[in-house]
Amino acid sequence: MRMDKFLANMGFGTRKEVKQLIKSKAVTLNEETVKDSGKQFDPEADIVRVYRDVVAYKPFLYLMLNKPSGVISATEDYKESTVIDLLDADVRHYDLHPVGRLDKDTVGLLLLTNDGDLTHQLLSPKKKVPKKYYAHIEGQVTDADVAAFAKGVTLDDGYETKPGKLTILESASESVIELVITEGKFHQVKRMFEAVGKKVVYLKRLEMGSLRLDESLQEGDYRELTQEELEHLY
Repeated sequence: MRMDKFLANMGFGTRKEVKQLIKSKAVTLNEETVKDSGKQFDPEADIVRVYRDVVAYKPFLYLMLNKPSGVISATEDYKESTVIDLLDADVRHYDLHPVGRLDKDTVGLLLLTNDGDLTHQLLSPKKKVPKKYYAHIEGQVTDADVAAFAKGVTLDDGYETKPGKLTILESASESVIELVITEGKFHQVKRMFEAVGKKVVYLKRLEMGSLRLDESLQEGDYRELTQEELEHLY
């Protein structure tokens, strides 16, 4: 890997800024001062220091975000605020993307990473990764709805969903439920309840696979995954 690309990827600035850093003799490779910003080296075997501090090579980043309402699950948009806009500058250089999507008004667990292989693993329909949601429903959710979801319901476009596990936490004029599904169709949870004559008024994702939302995270906050969380994702 080129030295300027490595340092830029590790957050030391633009390629131009990195060149200035190297020109100031602040960068060493295996204890020798780097003079060429295009110097090739092995980031997994060689030791790079900036101002004598070792630069740890971390090719991938995994962030758990508690997504707030009002932002979209995209990397960029000309009109709307995105989940990437919530990130600090020190992690944006990793070129992160959301794993899947949550609707603009949906809150809760969203994983951000630059690991394409993991994204594919979690989103592949063949993997049937379960996703758990907590929701408030306008209308009384009944045992008949639980049975319908267990079989799969027909959406407005004729698509028949795979079975979902619906749990009633509170049944009233505004019911409280949890729902586990293994798909991620457009507005799926909302459309599933519309199929049984009800409306979602609040929706929060709690889990994706083995990953559970850290409830200590305020909406809009994020943190890196722990090693244990990451190991269980695979």
